[in-house]
Amino acid sequence: MKKFILKSLFLLMALCPMAGAHAEEVTVTITTDDGFGNPGGIIETLQRNLGKVLSEINLANSENRALNVAGLAINDFAKGTLVMLWDNVHFYCDDSEVVDRLWPMKNGYMLRQIPMIMNPQGEQFGQGAYQECVVEFDKRGTITDIRFVFDTQLSESMEKCGEVVELERKMQILKYCDRFRTAYCTKDIKFLEQVFSDDALIITGNVVTSKKPEGGMTQKVEYKQQTKQQYLSNLRRAFLRNKYIDVKFNEIGENGEEGGCGTVTRSANNKNMYGVRLRQEWKSSNYSDTGYVFLLWDFTDENNPVIHVRTWQPEYVGGKKMAEEEIFSLSDFDL
Repeated sequence: MKKFILKSLFLLMALCPMAGAHAEEVTVTITTDDGFGNPGGIIETLQRNLGKVLSEINLANSENRALNVAGLAINDFAKGTLVMLWDNVHFYCDDSEVVDRLWPMKNGYMLRQIPMIMNPQGEQFGQGAYQECVVEFDKRGTITDIRFVFDTQLSESMEKCGEVVELERKMQILKYCDRFRTAYCTKDIKFLEQVFSDDALIITGNVVTSKKPEGGMTQKVEYKQQTKQQYLSNLRRAFLRNKYIDVKFNEIGENGEEGGCGTVTRSANNKNMYGVRLRQEWKSSNYSDTGYVFLLWDFTDENNPVIHVRTWQPEYVGGKKMAEEEIFSLSDFDL
């Protein structure tokens, strides 16, 4: 119920006037768990570096210009992602002070709830204007990644799950799913070419309507398989046809809608293989749908994980929501 209430609130925000209604200067306040020692005053460095980036985003939005990333504490990878996001749709931070919890990671730090309002120059954006971004930093406080993220409930519930997948790996999986989602929003075909394995299996379920022998109509799902190159070729055309693409993921599965622990599962036969089940909302300038996505991730190379399987199924067939047991999961694939 909480998710639906939040979505309603965010939809109302999307209807509010956006131009000139936000503060340009942004300060950042970071909270930490007990026991964090703030080595070398890293908290202050993170707050300062992110505050400058958010302030520049707000100023560029208000002036309707390109981002000026010169002099910001942000590496080339994060700069490239930020610029690609900006080229597709402008956005801004509506809070003059951002307060977020710090996630210490093995190679740096992460903030997962940076609020953004999408501003596509007078058009309604996707499922609503409100988005959240994740920002990653290295040990020195330089920003290394900026991307749109899953809903807050999923990231919080994943932290409370059992030991099927350790917390560090859970967050790494979420990180790459975040990047996967962001690649659609930025139309980053190069990343998608890299993240799908050469022999990736793409399965899409399409609703087909036919006549019943006794009269009336019935619907069923027919599945089609595509190769990686076929899928990417269709995706390139979709990128060209649409001014913007807004993809959102949230959780499904066993205890998923209440807790999220069924969202990520680990193969018993291959400890580097993980199945991720998600509900996807796709909204573009000329098309929209809602369905279920399953991703089979291979983390054999932790720095360059790949997707071996991507499936999509419609959420509703014949007016009925697809049963949970009919949604693809890790157990449907022979590893």
